[in-house]
Amino acid sequence: MQYQDYYKTLGVDKGASAAEIKKAYRKLAKKYHPDLHPNDTAAQEKFKEINEAYEVLGDADKRKKYDQFGTNMNFQGGQNFDPRDFGFGNFGNGQGTYTYQTNGSGDFSDFFNMIFGGGARQGGHAGGNFSGFGDLGDLLHGRSGATYRTSYGPAGYGAAANGATARRAQDRYETTMDLPLREAYQGGEKTLQFQIGGQTKNITVRWPAGIQDGNRIRVKGEKFGLDGNLMVKIRLLSPDTIEGVDIVKTVTLLPWEAYFGTKKTVDTLDGRIQVNIPARMATGKRMRVPGKGYRNRQGTRGDLYLEMAIQNPAVLTPEQEAIYKKLQQ
Repeated sequence: MQYQDYYKTLGVDKGASAAEIKKAYRKLAKKYHPDLHPNDTAAQEKFKEINEAYEVLGDADKRKKYDQFGTNMNFQGGQNFDPRDFGFGNFGNGQGTYTYQTNGSGDFSDFFNMIFGGGARQGGHAGGNFSGFGDLGDLLHGRSGATYRTSYGPAGYGAAANGATARRAQDRYETTMDLPLREAYQGGEKTLQFQIGGQTKNITVRWPAGIQDGNRIRVKGEKFGLDGNLMVKIRLLSPDTIEGVDIVKTVTLLPWEAYFGTKKTVDTLDGRIQVNIPARMATGKRMRVPGKGYRNRQGTRGDLYLEMAIQNPAVLTPEQEAIYKKLQQ
């Protein structure tokens, strides 16, 4: 098995802050999102690698566990390693298997499952979970209409044995569900399909309008014949950047549009609007559109920020080239 450098995947230093890691992830996820590359298998594979890296580095406990490898050996070139050499023993003895599927997307890598999922067992917890819950596996890259499947064998629950409350003990299973921003904004429901104990469970998850990134939904397991509740962690999925209830959208301008000003049609959560872009705009400069951001569950509505990016045209006519050359002179 080869060591995977998640820091390198996200393009950040090992000392990067949580905010820096999140910013790098959002930038790369936007660049390689499958919706933008429907027939590009290389981009889709890159998107999976990015999500796996953030799944680890974006979680403080998992990042700490992952960093333990770096303190024991300086890995170079993705060399092979044995996790047992670093105190991560008893691999391959668990009963968990991950078979995440969504429109052709694959599951976590063998490297991830050896450390955080699959057969890993640490301190009485089911493999793949270090937050106090038994684990059904994290579901990544979820899109509207996707089918999710995670199979998992009998799971221990160490926290209950250590005196956790009865309610916490009932929250036995945990998963992550990605929601496109518009669906989260409007509210709705999806059906997740699981294989548990050899039985197929179709579990309906409903979320309220305005649910935010990181919010959790508790699904009563008894309604679906489960021996514990399912906790669903929401992760917002958007090509734009979400800052609380504010939305930051990139607007691409041609050089002359940036200089003289122009009109642009912009997609918002309320539909398309036309915006007047003032003259003398520069890359990175933001324009605020009040009241067109996200609305949370408390009814607070954010703003939409249009961030300018100047881009030269890929092809110029002979006349345009002549003008450019004249300007260069």
